[in-house]
Amino acid sequence: MLTPPASLMIYVATQPVDFRKGAEGLALLAKETLGHDPMKGVAVVFRAKRADRVKIVVWDGSGLVMYWKRLDGSGFKWPPIVAGVMRMNAAQLSALLAGMDWTRMHALRDAQPKALA
Repeated sequence: MLTPPASLMIYVATQPVDFRKGAEGLALLAKETLGHDPMKGVAVVFRAKRADRVKIVVWDGSGLVMYWKRLDGSGFKWPPIVAGVMRMNAAQLSALLAGMDWTRMHALRDAQPKALA
């Protein structure tokens, strides 16, 4: 199971990519097309044409890592297919990888303290 640190910057490529690409090919695609370099400490999430597969590339400090997952019997909840990239936080990525609807996850708002007396 992948547990990304909360401080990790995560970007999702919203258009499907060729899943025959390996880690180096996806990292190059992320850098040249999306403008986010996995070699500089960001994770880039890619989807296949079928919504049941995901690949993630990230530099872990000693090498390039590619995480690949396929859901059995269902698909991942993906953002609409448009040109570009979107940002996601670590909790949303964990929900996505679990096959949950990550769009329902929102950060808690800081409550304003009430004045005393």
